[in-house]
Amino acid sequence: MNVLITGITGFAGSHLAEYILAEHPGARVHGIVRWRSRMDNIAHLAGKIELHEADLKDMVSLKKALQAARPDKIFHLAAQSFVPTSWRLPAETFQINSVGQINLFEALLDLKLNPRIQIAGSSEEYGMVFADEVPMKETNPLRPLSPYAVSKVAQDLLGYQYFKSYGLRAIRTRGFNHTGPRRGDVFVTSNFAKQLAQIEKGLREPVIHVGNLDAKRDFTDVRDMVKAYWLATERGEDGDVYNVGTGGTISMHQLLEMLLGLTKVKVEVKVDPDRLRPSDVQILQADPSKFRKQTGWEPVIPFAKTLLDLLDYWRERV
Repeated sequence: MNVLITGITGFAGSHLAEYILAEHPGARVHGIVRWRSRMDNIAHLAGKIELHEADLKDMVSLKKALQAARPDKIFHLAAQSFVPTSWRLPAETFQINSVGQINLFEALLDLKLNPRIQIAGSSEEYGMVFADEVPMKETNPLRPLSPYAVSKVAQDLLGYQYFKSYGLRAIRTRGFNHTGPRRGDVFVTSNFAKQLAQIEKGLREPVIHVGNLDAKRDFTDVRDMVKAYWLATERGEDGDVYNVGTGGTISMHQLLEMLLGLTKVKVEVKVDPDRLRPSDVQILQADPSKFRKQTGWEPVIPFAKTLLDLLDYWRERV
């Protein structure tokens, strides 16, 4: 079996490659990289995976990569995935996320390839959620509140449309927040952990800079999340959509307190206005019952372990 991961050099992509190599040794893992891709996250996988240089915005390169890989499964994880950046670069976010997925789909159609494709959507698609809509089901209205979220709605619905129009075997997952080692330091859990690791080593003053601490999110360990992605392609229904999350929530304030409980340093907490968004989603909580019933997936890694592993990751790198 040939498996292709777009975004293999990223956070979830690198963990997914590890998972497949460990749990599905019969699969050959291919990945798409750009000439400027940072390879840190997959350096330890050298010789175990096959890489193809391509860009979602370049149809020629996509076709060449797909012809070389001849995938039976595609995990489409490549994206501009940082919400604040989407406010500054909305058109670029759409070019990578939405137009890039169209290019991928059209390349598959041109080459007459029809692998199972997992489309990595986001809980941000739900956006403005009302009190009587929590936890959110897949049928909940999509009211996106950022350019990133709108681009993910487009990806989500394009997966459905290409399935209905052309029979493309797309399975859409709406992954709620996930974190763990290798998470980029612009994302909240990793940013807090990196700041703490730097404070522990005396590399910065004992002040944690934060944004909106009232927001609540449904966090899953990335190592559980990538198992869900795999199961979606094994047991999910073509064209269908699934929430993936724990079903619980934690506030950013609670998250910070948990991290502070893992260190002996005393810190001051300061709100940084630059970390506040023009419009923010106050709560994202999954109703994952549909996905669990369909696939049998259950998250198994406690969030306390996730945070400790993340903090230790930064302790080794700052």
